[in-house]
Amino acid sequence: MTKAQKPENQQQKRTVTDLVADIENLTTEIQQLYCSDAIPWVIGYSGGKDSTTVLQLVWNAIAALPLTQRTKTIHVITTDTLVENPIVSAWVSNSLEQMRTAAQEQEMPIEPHLLHPEVKETFWVCLIGKGYPAPRHQFRWCTTRLKINPANHFIREMVRVSGETILLLGTRKAESSKRAATMAKHQEGRVRNHLNPNKNLPNSLIYTPIEDWRNDEVWIYLNQWQNPWGNSNKDLFTMYRGATADNECPLVVDTSTPSCGDSRFGCWVCTMVNKDRSMEAMIHNDQEKEWMQPLLDIRNELDLHNDRDRRDFRRIYGKVELFERNVNGEISVEPIPGPYTKQWRESWLRQVLEAQTKIRRHGPEEMKNITLITEEELSEIRRIWLEDKHEFDDSLPRIYQQVTGEPFKDYRPGADNRLLGSDEWQVLEEICGDDAMHLELMAKLLDTERQYRTMSRRIGINEALEKCFHTSSRSKDEAIKNARWKRNLKNAAKVGDVETVQLTLKEAATSLNSELPEEEIKAEGSSVKPLPQARQKEEEETDYTVEGNDITTVEQETWASRKFPASQGTGNRE
Repeated sequence: MTKAQKPENQQQKRTVTDLVADIENLTTEIQQLYCSDAIPWVIGYSGGKDSTTVLQLVWNAIAALPLTQRTKTIHVITTDTLVENPIVSAWVSNSLEQMRTAAQEQEMPIEPHLLHPEVKETFWVCLIGKGYPAPRHQFRWCTTRLKINPANHFIREMVRVSGETILLLGTRKAESSKRAATMAKHQEGRVRNHLNPNKNLPNSLIYTPIEDWRNDEVWIYLNQWQNPWGNSNKDLFTMYRGATADNECPLVVDTSTPSCGDSRFGCWVCTMVNKDRSMEAMIHNDQEKEWMQPLLDIRNELDLHNDRDRRDFRRIYGKVELFERNVNGEISVEPIPGPYTKQWRESWLRQVLEAQTKIRRHGPEEMKNITLITEEELSEIRRIWLEDKHEFDDSLPRIYQQVTGEPFKDYRPGADNRLLGSDEWQVLEEICGDDAMHLELMAKLLDTERQYRTMSRRIGINEALEKCFHTSSRSKDEAIKNARWKRNLKNAAKVGDVETVQLTLKEAATSLNSELPEEEIKAEGSSVKPLPQARQKEEEETDYTVEGNDITTVEQETWASRKFPASQGTGNRE
């Protein structure tokens, strides 16, 4: 028995007659709520069964009102994450077009909107461009960026213009026990039936008219009441049925009967679930959908739980951070994996472009123009690689042409005007050999200088160059060892363990081949003198020193302060 069925089992069983009576009551409730004020309505529409049911209930209720009372615009919003299941995405796009046409013909105050995430926050820009790892429960970076932010931005704009708004959703208690508990909690501040305050969006209320409906009641309604904007609810039913493993989607007649209400549609790249069962079922049940196999392959390739070999040993801001990990019953302190490496970011780009090209050439006619990654996303990815990651070999246009056979056209003004390119990168590779960190450091220093070359006042260049050394001047082993020293030092300092602090400082000085005589780092009595600043190699701005049992911090000398000493007027060195 699935979790999604528990709330449904606990609900009081209703007959079809009861359902019809509830629909009539909801129709009256919707009409009264609509006519009671001028607060604009926003309906969240995903194209699925629940949101379709809510929209259909509202449409039929408002259509029963005289034209003189249809004065308030009802906004229907759909968020296209740009990585939606292509079948569902095409279904939703067609639905919105039909909705727009039908609303005009029937003089309905309904206006559909197709929303998108900002280019800088799309899935591929974050994963391929910035190197974010595939989403996990511990790092679920996708939902807010792709779904919540676009919808919230639209709602906030409505509130800004109108002062307040009412958001209509198809959420139901029968979806899951967690959803039921959340909805029950929100009911504590309920204004009236089905109307709850929205704690995340001030001046907006949430209206959930079908919160007590079961899955079978949703399907009864959709199959027995005609869709008012011309969509086929039978086709929707068939789409759900095709997304179940047994290719069946029966109506629920008792607690032992499965329902296709458990089918889930969403992003085809989603790694928040163990398997994309809906896409697998579509491919398995329908030979005409075998063209989706490349998408499933990419999704499964992304869903690798142990992907440490694909990721940098530093966090995205260039710092090594450690965490405790249980390995065969023993605690191991290891670096937290960071973003995907250059090699793997380029590999993901190539795989997505290859899938897009293959589907366009060999897929069904309706998918000949499928877009898995947009030109705007490609341009932003290229910008991130060039400007933020200093990868001036500019590999994106080369990969694009190799895969598609067409030259890449970047719409950004001046995108192709560069002083450094693949030729200079190749020279650096020959000079640095197999030393990847040396190559990275040289590339960052050269490109940082290039970025500041046209500025009349090059304010910040010294700090930018200093950052290059902080993030890329050590080898992987040295950087991890340095992070361990700092961790041990901080932990010892927190508990006042003077002996460990002394030993750690001594070990660090010895390992780093300090030219200081050993006597200078030995403890005098119960105190430890800090190493002279010219010899400190720590990457943080402060370090620990111990005097007796008191722990203080001392300012650390940096590369910039050594190159531009105070006597030369470092305050005006820009």
